[in-house]
Amino acid sequence: MEIKGMAAVVTGGGSGMGAETARHLAKAGAKVAVLDINKANADAVAKEIGGVAFECDVTSEASAKAALEGAKAANGPVRILMNCAGIAPGARVVGKDGPHDIGFFTKVITVNLIGTFNMLRLAANEMSTLDVLNDTGERGVIINTASVAAFEGQIGQAAYSASKGGVVGMTLPAARELARFGVRVVTIAPGLIGTPMLTAMPQEVQDSLIATTLFPKRLGKPEEFSKLALHVVENAMINGETIRLDGAVRLAPK
Repeated sequence: MEIKGMAAVVTGGGSGMGAETARHLAKAGAKVAVLDINKANADAVAKEIGGVAFECDVTSEASAKAALEGAKAANGPVRILMNCAGIAPGARVVGKDGPHDIGFFTKVITVNLIGTFNMLRLAANEMSTLDVLNDTGERGVIINTASVAAFEGQIGQAAYSASKGGVVGMTLPAARELARFGVRVVTIAPGLIGTPMLTAMPQEVQDSLIATTLFPKRLGKPEEFSKLALHVVENAMINGETIRLDGAVRLAPK
């Protein structure tokens, strides 16, 4: 799919990999709507790139619908959905204070998995009725964000790994179902990316994480995530796949 002139929606676009993807999409000529639960962050990124911003709680049907309607009114029907919204808290199954809090587990699943599916289903429903863009019959593309923790979850990541494993698990069936509409579904599973969450950690912690990466021997860069996302948009043969972006890292138990 050609990016120039297309309407793109980026959830979690107010920071980290989402913000960087919004920047790259805008630079490539897309009309970008930045969605984030933190409206101030979304506004700042939208102002920087000449896009529009909407407050959005991806776990809420009403909030997601309102944000997508706002994006459509501003930029036209969504052709590119980039799902970057998520949380990454940790807790042990059995900790010092007893068993893992079930409400905490539910929240992580709700934001990372159900929130991703909520946006996917709403965007796919709209994409399915649009005119085709090219002779292959393509109408749109949805890119989700998982994590290498979906495959090698560490101690304390039971909830996070389960949520990201769910995102990986729904990628192929969603792609198979939406193929008849010309809508692709792809997931990116980043490894150790140098987002503010990681770079705020003590240097010795960062160094220990970098030591587990084979090559290149460093944290990934948010722009490397966004470059891959844009390639996925442009390459119609990438569909139904989860792509690791991790420098060949394999996470240790802890």
